[in-house]
Amino acid sequence: MRPRFSIFKCLGFAAVAAALCGAGPAFALSNASAIPVWLAGYVGEGNGQIAPVVLERARALYLEKVAEGRVRNACYFAMDATRPNGTAGGRFYMICEASQSFHVISAGHGGGRNLQGVVNFSNGRECAKNFGNAMDSNLTAGGEYLTNEIKTSFKGYYRASTNRDAVLTRSFVQFDGIGETANARQRAIGGHAAALVSGICMQKKPESPYANREGYVPFGKLVTYAGGRSDGCTSWSPEDTVQVLSMVKDNPTTLYIYPEARDISAIARAVASGQSPAKSGSYWNASCLSEIGSPQFWPKEKLEPIIAQYKQDHPAPPPRPIPLCEAVSN
Repeated sequence: MRPRFSIFKCLGFAAVAAALCGAGPAFALSNASAIPVWLAGYVGEGNGQIAPVVLERARALYLEKVAEGRVRNACYFAMDATRPNGTAGGRFYMICEASQSFHVISAGHGGGRNLQGVVNFSNGRECAKNFGNAMDSNLTAGGEYLTNEIKTSFKGYYRASTNRDAVLTRSFVQFDGIGETANARQRAIGGHAAALVSGICMQKKPESPYANREGYVPFGKLVTYAGGRSDGCTSWSPEDTVQVLSMVKDNPTTLYIYPEARDISAIARAVASGQSPAKSGSYWNASCLSEIGSPQFWPKEKLEPIIAQYKQDHPAPPPRPIPLCEAVSN
């Protein structure tokens, strides 16, 4: 792993960044060696705050990519996946230092999988215990990312009111990983709204631009799951997604997700030795650590062969045709 540096010791780096960026991000890189006073008030482990190590690494990543000329966005993102899921407090951070804006929202973590009779690396809804970067693992991988292109896809129709159907299209912002997360694109890891259309049947709607050759479209029930889990992506409420996507459309920025494999190992060692993580210099949200006991990181080198063998031993059944919808009177 390449060496990292502390944002508290990067005055020289900040000066270089300012020189390279010219009229880049508006926030004063020359003052980036210390956390601004206004931002320091949001640092901590309480609701609505960001843990010091998460902010330090997110800020260092952002400054590095600004200096390299890969980011000109005035805002950057961070996520603390050790915090509880749900709407209380939040754990996804949008930080814009030029405008002194700090906003925290909820975000879902990867649900993992339970390969029955082989291995269980699934996660509950509230707290994540398992993390990893293996293909088809559905796990969150902590580390460094850059946002990239946004793709929007049609998901289906749903009944919005008694006499009106609506279309769900969902936008997905691709994450490109760095280092431990370098396979993010291969894993199709990114961010999107926590919304889908479930219980699908095929409805006759030949006038729809989304209709197939026979004039049918998928129709089902709209489900939102802002407090739920994803297949390894970062998911936000549909309302919050609008703001997040507007911030990165044609304007990439950085995202740092905590914890990394090294952090998980440090916490696991502390728990095994009966030490307090804080006393050993490590960080994990206390309430979630109490719930999960000890976290685990599943490296792709270990998990991918297990998943591949499981898929070979348990082939998916042949796809069934989607049933036609029953006639519905408006």
